[in-house]
Amino acid sequence: MGISVNGIDIDDADIARELPHHDGAGNPLKQAVHELVLRRLLLDEAQRLGVQGGSDDDRIEALFAQEVRVPPADDAACRTFYAQRPQLFRSGALVEARHILFQVTPEAPLELLRATAQAVLDALKLAPERFGELAAQYSNCPSGALGGNLGQLSPGQSVPEFDALVFRLEAGALAGHLLETRFGYHIVQVLRRVEDQAIAYEAVQAQIADRLARAAWQRAVHQYLHLLVGRADIAGIKLEGTASPLVQ
Repeated sequence: MGISVNGIDIDDADIARELPHHDGAGNPLKQAVHELVLRRLLLDEAQRLGVQGGSDDDRIEALFAQEVRVPPADDAACRTFYAQRPQLFRSGALVEARHILFQVTPEAPLELLRATAQAVLDALKLAPERFGELAAQYSNCPSGALGGNLGQLSPGQSVPEFDALVFRLEAGALAGHLLETRFGYHIVQVLRRVEDQAIAYEAVQAQIADRLARAAWQRAVHQYLHLLVGRADIAGIKLEGTASPLVQ
């Protein structure tokens, strides 16, 4: 038996045209058929209610705007969401760091490279103000032209060994030993730290209200699709109204 919605057939050609839009789905064929059925239901409902629009997508959007309405999230709901999910509203730690990289290459003898890096580090311990000068002279990183400055870094932006060191150092501290990574040997200094801290509710209130409103609207659309599915004459497939990318 074929698939039909309110007496209108959905044929293999319709499915073949829809299928490429669902390549990333777990079951592309099932998702394509569900999409076609729900689209047909929505277009039929738009026609029944006299909803106008230029394209099918325009008519569906106009139907949702007319039939699916949710109140805006109030302050109490936003404050509850903020209080229950503190991990979402943190600024995240940042460091401003600079380094001098002595890059390991097949042409560079490893012991000589390490000895040179150690000599430069020893010189910096005596005269830390020379960091920019020595970075420009020795660093194999493009940042050498900027005095070794890497800008602001957040956790995860660098290789794990570099991350572990820079987020442990205090502001202004020069690492007392060479750091070895897959790139080579580094001399590292942290210039400034910004500690992880909570973001004030007032700074994220609008963002939370928008998030809650979108979630409420999506739930309302799912309920609306359930309603349409429940009263439609659908043959050849069992459908649940919530499983639709129309409202993703």
